[in-house]
Amino acid sequence: MTVQELPGAAAYRPAPPPAWRRRTDPAPLLPDPEPFRVLGTGAELDRALMLKLYAELVRGRRYNAQATALTKQGRLAVYPSSTGQEACEVAAALALEERDWLFPSYRDTLAAVARGLDPMQALTLLRGDWHTGYDPREHRIAPLCTPLATQLPHAVGLAHAARLKGDDVVALALVGDGGTSEGDFHEALNFAAVWQAPVVFLVQNNGFAISVPLAKQTAAPSLAHKAVGYGMPGRLVDGNDAPAVHQVLSEAVARARRGGGPTLIEAVTYRMEAHTNADDATRYRGSAEVDAWREHDPIRILEGELTARGILDEDGIRAAAEAAEAMAAALREQMNAEPVLDPMDLFTEVYAEQNGQLREQAAQLRAELEAEAR
Repeated sequence: MTVQELPGAAAYRPAPPPAWRRRTDPAPLLPDPEPFRVLGTGAELDRALMLKLYAELVRGRRYNAQATALTKQGRLAVYPSSTGQEACEVAAALALEERDWLFPSYRDTLAAVARGLDPMQALTLLRGDWHTGYDPREHRIAPLCTPLATQLPHAVGLAHAARLKGDDVVALALVGDGGTSEGDFHEALNFAAVWQAPVVFLVQNNGFAISVPLAKQTAAPSLAHKAVGYGMPGRLVDGNDAPAVHQVLSEAVARARRGGGPTLIEAVTYRMEAHTNADDATRYRGSAEVDAWREHDPIRILEGELTARGILDEDGIRAAAEAAEAMAAALREQMNAEPVLDPMDLFTEVYAEQNGQLREQAAQLRAELEAEAR
């Protein structure tokens, strides 16, 4: 029996679209088929910005190497390196205004340093001295987040609150591809899109969630395509092309600031080092794959183009390397000094005003310390 033969078929009319259906054409939300690039396209480059990006990339690479060495010396408990991802980290920091907020994951110490945080303070959590090691309100950098993706709802909440208060603030949240498999990722994007919160999500797709490749995490054409399901634009960018990442992020931040709502950006990059110093990456990927990505090293490709265009010369390369080495030397000196820790500091940064239970616990610890000192 055909549709026309069904009883009452002639009288059937499609239901009108529901009132809550905001958009009928998803095309404007879809990312481009290929990652956006700037290097190698002949696009005009801002000289001052390019030199800043280059210097920060070089410093970031040296920072990663020094922090990794500190773990081998026992000065750090663990270090999740961002070697190979420096373009994402640096661009994220430089795309923000001073009044904006950065919400990093545990791998994003470099982004915090590029935003102006003291390199030593960025490692305090990984050393085991403090839960954070810096004042988030002073630096507009949320605590480095170890649980996967929980920083994303925090970023949305802050951005939504800022908009309600009339503050001209944008939140930028960083997450890895593994974090997109967490419920917090989906809840944050849905919340952000519904409330049109001024927040930008940057997914650093570095290929693996520890040992799990992206193909075993999602069947989507790209992570950026997930944006359309929430009603926000998705952007796909070459995560090793520092100018491209900076441009895409800057556009998304500007859009959020003027009331355009959130954006999901996927930066395609690669984790050159192991997940952490406790991981053996050779168990799940081959050296040929890593070597292939070394040809697309973010420092190498930026240095090559800037040199070819006459923006960067040997003096500039040497100055960037010397500044990076000076940072590493200062970091080594600070980390080699034994920390002076006061157990009573456990109670100083919990609440703005201590409650009765906290005061009771503090008094108990103080009494125990005084008894041991006798």
